Amino acid sequence: MKLYYMPGACSLSPHIVALEAGLPVQLIRVDGKTKRTENGDDFLQINPKGYVPALQLDSGDLLTEGQAIVQFLADQKPESGLAPANGTLPRYHLLELLSYISSELHKTYSPLFNPSTPAEVRQERKDYLRKRYATLDSLLAKQDWLLGDHFTVADAYLFTVTNWAKHVDLDLSEFAGLTAFQQRVAARPMVQAALAAEGLLKKSA
Repeated sequence: MKLYYMPGACSLSPHIVALEAGLPVQLIRVDGKTKRTENGDDFLQINPKGYVPALQLDSGDLLTEGQAIVQFLADQKPESGLAPANGTLPRYHLLELLSYISSELHKTYSPLFNPSTPAEVRQERKDYLRKRYATLDSLLAKQDWLLGDHFTVADAYLFTVTNWAKHVDLDLSEFAGLTAFQQRVAARPMVQAALAAEGLLKKSA
């Protein structure tokens, strides 16, 4: 399988999930400006949507959208516990969380990365994010992981999105549960491996 990614983008989530599941994937970096892969291919010919992540299966099929990709990867190794079994109530709670992170957090960050976004809109988006994070912080104050006692694809997604806060000057230090969660995820060996592979770890002096 080939995973098309941009360092630190939402494609980090399926990258983490693939490593946690022990699934071999070939990483192919995409330039967000030129829409060219590191091999010189036109990414728009591979994924007409023009954004990552995109997962090309060994069959040649292409799967896009992070929420779909992480569930597909988890379902390849159900013994990993990265996603509850299909048809169970916990699986629907997983879908609930993935949807919340996507619609309430992920998309709200978008205007914050745009330098032309007016200051008042930027502040409104930050206030909105803090409000939405408060709900997750209350949950993570009571349990280590979003679904309870074990790490799932939802945790990989939340970690990835929340890492963007430092790049847009969004202070989340008031959320102790969330802060501890980010530290727990970052300490996982496979997360460290994904961050290293994408060049996202600070080099020691």
